[in-house]
Amino acid sequence: MLILIAGPYRSGSGDDPAVMAANLARLEAAAWPVFQKGHVPMIGEWVALPVLRGAGGGAVGDALYDRVMHPTAERLLQHCDAVLRLEGASTGADNDVRIAQERGLPVYRSLEEIPIRAGA
Repeated sequence: MLILIAGPYRSGSGDDPAVMAANLARLEAAAWPVFQKGHVPMIGEWVALPVLRGAGGGAVGDALYDRVMHPTAERLLQHCDAVLRLEGASTGADNDVRIAQERGLPVYRSLEEIPIRAGA
């Protein structure tokens, strides 16, 4: 499965780049365990941040940032098979869960809930 890892990135950061980097590192820490279970981890920021840079950059929260960040996750969810929702308040991650549920995709709340793919 392609599993979107969703959790706080900007939420609760006060737009502090160091806090946002720490939040991304927390999301990325879940990537290896997802991979070990035989799946492909995906994080929206892995796609959105390069897209944002390619569009000329943008300050956190400006119009360009808003046009790229959450819409990227929405587009990714069209290709994902499940969502792993990490703990922590996050409007974006909550929206990812809502979209996944509307599409009938599984939403896992812990790494332990993710099934191991045969042959992994």
